[in-house]
Amino acid sequence: MESLTIHPATALGAVHLTVADLDRSARFYTDVIGFRTLRRDAASLVLTADGATPLLALYESPGARPKPRRATGLYHFAILTPDRRALARSLRRLAELRYPITGASDHLVSEAIYLDDPDGNGIEIYRDRPRDAWPRHGAEVRMAVDPLDFDGVLAELRDDDQPWDGLDPRTCIGHVHLHVADLRAAYAFYCDLLGFELMQRFGDSALFVSAGGYHHHLGLNTWAGVGAPPPPPDAAGLRFYEIKLPDQAALDQVVSRVQAAGVPLEQTTHGWLLRDPSQNGVVLTTDH
Repeated sequence: MESLTIHPATALGAVHLTVADLDRSARFYTDVIGFRTLRRDAASLVLTADGATPLLALYESPGARPKPRRATGLYHFAILTPDRRALARSLRRLAELRYPITGASDHLVSEAIYLDDPDGNGIEIYRDRPRDAWPRHGAEVRMAVDPLDFDGVLAELRDDDQPWDGLDPRTCIGHVHLHVADLRAAYAFYCDLLGFELMQRFGDSALFVSAGGYHHHLGLNTWAGVGAPPPPPDAAGLRFYEIKLPDQAALDQVVSRVQAAGVPLEQTTHGWLLRDPSQNGVVLTTDH
């Protein structure tokens, strides 16, 4: 019998964003964040950490305005560094440039810093604690929003005098956090249909879901307002993000469920494009 749970090796692929000024965004994402250019043309830029794997794609829409506060779409996308030392190097880089951060937290399962790009797109840079150290409450992973130990993070660099040379090549996209209009509809789409598992319910305003027992691949919140509309077409922000299945059989299984449910699907060069009930763009794809 076909499993209704998404394959446990599912992960996130590239995040695709609309930006107002490609040159401005290129400077930010390479100089401040530390991505490397994989390819570029007049209107788009694909960025990588390891020189081969696309992690972020930017598309210029001149004059695009920031996403309205009351709208669905991107809350933040999260850059997962391989260890605490790599997180410390990113934190030190932001301090050197005096780039403002919007927050910093110890989530028990991870340590994170937050900032916005020039278009107001939210970014998290974080590192995970070992999985066997994650606190649990029954079947759920426990997460919190405790203060970050800045001194402890930066202490990782006591013997590190190497100049900044960008993100560690092992960096990946760890999760994406979305504004949605309705949590019940979001749960039905991401858990009942796509097959993610609920890892934590944050009051009545947010859900965290994942594949394979990760603390979360997707955050879903109504903090922009229950019933919030999609952003206008001229806004900067999320075009779509990629859910990467480990092989063709795992991809076909999810696609067949979506088709059987009558949810519109479009085959694109990136994979199968669909939209969640809040009109956030999702691409189902695989490397193989």
